[in-house]
Amino acid sequence: LRIAVDKALRQHMLIAENQTLKAQLTERFGMDNIVGADYRMQKVYDLIEAVAESKTTVLVEGESGTGKTMIARAIHTTSPRRSGPFVTFACGSIPETLLESELFGHVKGAFTGADAEKPGKILAADGGTLFIDEINSATPALQLKLLRVLQERQFEPVGGHRTLQVDVRFILATNQPLPALVQKGLFREDLYYRINVVNIQLPPLRQRLGDIGLLARHFLTQYCTELHKERKLSEAALEAMQHYPWPGNVRELENAIERAVVLSRKPIIEVSDLPDTVQAAGQATSSGSSSFMGKLTDGYQGTGMGAMGDAGLVAQANQPWQPMPLEQALLEPEKRILLSALRANNWNRQETAKQLNINRTTLYKKIKQFNLEEAG
Repeated sequence: LRIAVDKALRQHMLIAENQTLKAQLTERFGMDNIVGADYRMQKVYDLIEAVAESKTTVLVEGESGTGKTMIARAIHTTSPRRSGPFVTFACGSIPETLLESELFGHVKGAFTGADAEKPGKILAADGGTLFIDEINSATPALQLKLLRVLQERQFEPVGGHRTLQVDVRFILATNQPLPALVQKGLFREDLYYRINVVNIQLPPLRQRLGDIGLLARHFLTQYCTELHKERKLSEAALEAMQHYPWPGNVRELENAIERAVVLSRKPIIEVSDLPDTVQAAGQATSSGSSSFMGKLTDGYQGTGMGAMGDAGLVAQANQPWQPMPLEQALLEPEKRILLSALRANNWNRQETAKQLNINRTTLYKKIKQFNLEEAG
């Protein structure tokens, strides 16, 4: 009886540990780990949630450092395959001669040096998700073999004759526009249409400036926790980061914050603690920027609203009348206020919602209602 009880307790502990591990993985790689209030990122969130429950092939497009691997992990972690393996394969980091062997595996004696059988990444991902990064770097031979796997979910290892069947969800990523490569004859057109089922486009960081502060604070918290330090970012440091174009995108920003936390000796991280390139961007714009209300007032003036108050109403009344229902006419000032506020905050939805005293969901609905996404 004691043996049975001990066995049951051990099994219960293993189940509990497994559930804890899954929860930790979900927290680390799930949706909550993706930071961004920009409306472009909201579209990404919507797509992740929409495709997570299916086996549909996903193509993620974006410059290097925009977070394509994190998006792939989030899809896997929020999918029914979360308990299965998540395997990554980067075409651009493997010599061409080894690409097929690494992806499909090989049998013993398949080529010189193949002293033993080796399973490839596809077989390793069976029952889970395979993330193929830099698919734009795939050789023509690899593209052809990959096309068959995507169509039939079966393949033969290099040098082998036995066909293997797999249950794999494919997520692929590219840092170059594939249609342009198709036109140049560098990428198979049939493969492009096979992988471009659901397309997720990640904007570069320079197009989502409003997220820089959110990301910087996120990474600051992360590295302060890891390094057991207490640090804060000065307003000047945040200002400098807002004016730097970040060619390396989110990855470059993360590295800059990690560097600042490691090297800073004071509790406040200043501009001098940031990389030289970021410091230079801050110095180039040291004249400063106008306040939120100043920008907002400018926005009113630019739309014919004038200053807030009676003068603004008079200016609006003097504008040429365009016949429209009263209900629509009453919405026009709200639309202009929202657009001015969003522009003043570099399209940072979270900050805009806070300043307008509305929640983010309401703001997002109004952005859609007024088609303000195109104005961004």
